[in-house]
This record gives sequence, structure tokens and C-alpha cells, in this order.
Amino acid sequence: MLLKIFSFLSLACSTSAQFVKGFNTGNTNAQGACRYQNDFTTLFNQAKNLPDAGGFASARLYTMIQCGTLNEPIQAIQSAIDTDTKLLLGLWASAGREAFNEEMNVLMRAISQYGDAFTSRVVGVSIGSEDLYRSSSQGVKNNAGVGEKAEVIAGYIGWARDWLRGTALERTPLGHVDTWTAWVLPENKQVIEAVDVLGHNSFPYWESTLDNNISNAANIFWSALDRTEGVAQGKPVWVTETGYPHRGPNSGYAVANAQNARQYYAAVGCELFKQRNTFWYTLENANTAQTDLSFAVNENGNVQYDLSC
Repeated sequence: MLLKIFSFLSLACSTSAQFVKGFNTGNTNAQGACRYQNDFTTLFNQAKNLPDAGGFASARLYTMIQCGTLNEPIQAIQSAIDTDTKLLLGLWASAGREAFNEEMNVLMRAISQYGDAFTSRVVGVSIGSEDLYRSSSQGVKNNAGVGEKAEVIAGYIGWARDWLRGTALERTPLGHVDTWTAWVLPENKQVIEAVDVLGHNSFPYWESTLDNNISNAANIFWSALDRTEGVAQGKPVWVTETGYPHRGPNSGYAVANAQNARQYYAAVGCELFKQRNTFWYTLENANTAQTDLSFAVNENGNVQYDLSC
């Protein structure tokens, strides 16, 4: 058993040592329209060719199911193959057991359909995204949406291991993505025990109960990351979402503008890219609920701030 755990962690650390650097990629655009293969291909090529950015060659997905279908593999897979983009797969886990079962069915279909051209580009599989936060008292207070409890997510992770046994993804690290505020809750310990890697989401912009002025934003981020690592039981922590808006309302002491977005990118992003797997939020907007707020590095065809390190 110890050898099996060590082999999983060795693989996860080896993957991290390659400093995977990518963006979060939603299955819809900012207007809520479905993204298709041509859209994903455009995004992945844009990410690789952003001026002075050194190339973002990875993408994090939130679901395996193509938008507009019930059970077809997301077309981002073919785009990843065509553009040689690595993928952190996502399986949506807050819609009930039947829906998660369909996510797994589609993942298995994708393995069969695309073969090694697909599986060789997968760096990890995330079971859920911020489900624990949304089901927490803080998430409920903030009307964050439908979440899921730790025992369910831990069960899904075990279920995914069973499904993937004997496939090309059997040894791929399995993880869960959540906020640092969820990871540190004692009731979520069983999810930490179930995963190979922890996905860490944190945004100082949203930490409005703190002095989240841009001059303190980097300190807030590194402190949050330390909190997640403090409960990670020695397992790798990947940064799966962080970023800073170039446009939007104030949040506490945080001011959304391009200058502050650049300052945060330089202080946090440029350091993260040298340290661990990181998925920046985001290349282009996909959240239709945030029409007055933009974390997009590239908006309306224009890069919003300097991406050099």
C-alpha cells in the first residue's frame, strides 16, 4: 500500500517538476454560447502565442461533456491534440450521482475514442470544483450555488479510481479543486486523504474582510497557499485558480484595473510558474454571471496587461 501511494505521489511531483502552465477554460464564452472545437483551438493557440508570456501550453477543464450535448466528449480534447496542449481534466461533481456517472462514462468514451493522443496529454483528473466551498456555511451565505459534502466527493474519487483501473489514465494523479477556506475545514479531511493532489483556488481580490489593497494582495495569496499546504498531508498542491481583474467594481480595498492586474501577475504568477503546476484565471471570460467584472488576460482580441516575467 505504501509503495502504491509513493508511486502516485512520485508521478504527481514529477508532473509538477515540469512546471505545467495554463489557463482555466470554460465550456461557454462570456455570452453563454457553447464553445466548440474551433473555439478551443483558437484559445489554445492564443495561449501559446501571447506576447512575452513564454507560452501557456496547458488548459484546465471543468467538465468532460461537450456543451449542447448530453453525453459527447468535450471538443477541447481534439483541440488539445491538434495544438499539443496538456489538459487537467475536470469532472463536474455537484449535480448528483447520475450526472457524475455520465461524466465518467464520457471520460471512458474519450479514452477509447482518442487513445494515446489524448491520454498522453492528461496531467491530472480533478473530481469536482469548489463543491466543498459551495456546501460550506460561507458558500451558503454567499449564495455560491449547489455544492456537495466531503463524503460524497471522497466517494466519487474512489469510484473514479475503480473506473480508471486498467486504462491509460490509471496512474494519472486524481485530485479535487477547492478554495483554501474549504480545504482547512476539519470536516473535509477525508477528501484530502482520498486525493493524490490538491487544487488550490484563491483570489485576494475577493478577500474583502482583509486589507486586500493591491500592495498586500501577494501576501494574502501566499498566506492562503500556506494554509492549504498546512493541511495537505505532504501531498502536492497545484494552483488551479488565481488571478486579478483588470475591470470591475471595488472589492473591499481591492481596485480592478490593468495596473493592479499586472502587479499581481508579476508578484504571484511569475513566481508560481517557476514553482508548481499553475492554471491562471483566465485567458478569456466564461462566467456569464460576472458581466461587469473581467479577469480575462485577453479581452475582445486585446491583451490587457504585460505578461512578461
